Amino acid sequence: MVENKIRVALTGNPNVGKTTLFNAITGARQKVGNWPGVTVEKKVGIKEYGGHILEIVDLPGTYSLTAYSADEVIARDYILEEKPDVVIQVLDSTNLERNLYLSTQLLEISTNLILALNMSDLVEKRGEDVNVPTLEKLFGISLIRTTANEGKGINQLLDEVIKSGFGGYFPNKIDYGKKIEEEIRHLEMILAEDETLTTRYPSRWLSIKLLEGDENVHTKLSSLSVHSEVKNSFPG
Repeated sequence: MVENKIRVALTGNPNVGKTTLFNAITGARQKVGNWPGVTVEKKVGIKEYGGHILEIVDLPGTYSLTAYSADEVIARDYILEEKPDVVIQVLDSTNLERNLYLSTQLLEISTNLILALNMSDLVEKRGEDVNVPTLEKLFGISLIRTTANEGKGINQLLDEVIKSGFGGYFPNKIDYGKKIEEEIRHLEMILAEDETLTTRYPSRWLSIKLLEGDENVHTKLSSLSVHSEVKNSFPG
């Protein structure tokens, strides 16, 4: 991070109001192009707020950090390789269960994560509520209610970005049970033999993706000396 600049990645499932939030924050101060090598649109905006310059990247919509499409590869690789100072995940407050799967994956790669509970007005109109204190305690991160199309909650969200932007990354761990955890540790030991690799990517996250059969991760390892040992860890 340079001086008072904070790099922010905006991510979330498709159709959660992510781009509406991006537009509400950046206004006319945005550039539109394409991501290198693909026709997927790239949007970057600037917001001066609280004495800081916020550079905000609107990532393609994604349901998970498992790469099934070009959009998902772009979103995942940007977060993992560019390491933005803050990641804001925009959630549809009316459909949290589907949205929180991505949240757990973002936490597992040690992102400095803030959750924006968008469409909060629709939840209120239903006479329902989201237990924000419980979710914050469960995830150990901040949740901010927003209604992007009305500009509500934007300042509170940006206040949290500034507060979080200088806090650094922190590890989060989901326990997958004894057997799977043993497999994860075994793969981590193999991956640790390549220091360049584990500097770029969290070894635990790589191990989990290998166990999931993530072909994009296997491709990332294919030219490395550890790949043959990794392949031998999977019988058949």
